[in-house]
Amino acid sequence: MSSDDTAQSPSGDTSPSPFHEGPAGSADPSGSARSVDRDAAPQYVLPLVLHLEKTDPPARTDALRTAARAVLTILADERSTGEGDWARAMRNWEDARIRKVVRRARGAEWRKAAALPGITVTGGSAEVRVYPPIPLDGWPKELAKLQVSGTDLDDPEPPAAHDREGPVLWLNPELEMSAGKTMAQVGHGAQLAWWELSDTDRKAWREAGFPLSVATATPDRWRELITSGLPVVRDAGFTEIAPGPTVVAEGGERFCPLPGVKTARR
Repeated sequence: MSSDDTAQSPSGDTSPSPFHEGPAGSADPSGSARSVDRDAAPQYVLPLVLHLEKTDPPARTDALRTAARAVLTILADERSTGEGDWARAMRNWEDARIRKVVRRARGAEWRKAAALPGITVTGGSAEVRVYPPIPLDGWPKELAKLQVSGTDLDDPEPPAAHDREGPVLWLNPELEMSAGKTMAQVGHGAQLAWWELSDTDRKAWREAGFPLSVATATPDRWRELITSGLPVVRDAGFTEIAPGPTVVAEGGERFCPLPGVKTARR
């Protein structure tokens, strides 16, 4: 349930913290010295754990939305900024290649995982717990033994139409990704959107509970989005799929306004 990602900013330049998951040393599209510095820095990972019981699995789209909201929740948490308890770990994570790894837990495993410091975010049917970043080789035993691969989810009913009030994380219609990989990808898209916002817009979005939607674009819509100047997550191609764009974050009509959203609709 992990992936290798590179995200680009709306300008087309590499974002302040390019996304990579998997082998260190993945190429930064900018070719900048900062990329080399990121590879040399101690590597950290942001763990996310999906609560997945055999008899009552969450709906796929709800799990994707909840994972994205979990990433936003820890980014916005006061413990992650300033002199907060998690601030140093967050800075270390952002100074290196930004990695997210999604694992799954059920029963006693979930209860043990839920006891570790972190934040549990609940959706309609999904629960995702996000933890402050940890060293790449420093997983706590309660999380290290959890499964990484082999999990997929379905939507028992067609997902509701995306809500234009909040942002939409658009998925590439040409790709087939596991639920875990897609959760990491939409988490990256949500993080790119967060970085683009002013403090005022962040506060409004946070106070509303981070409303957002996840949807698969039509081929025509995807071609429009990918050239719109909006934030794009680009996968490096180490797992599941070939290198290329996976997610575009489009701003909402009320929350998370993003540069380029009007251009994307012309």
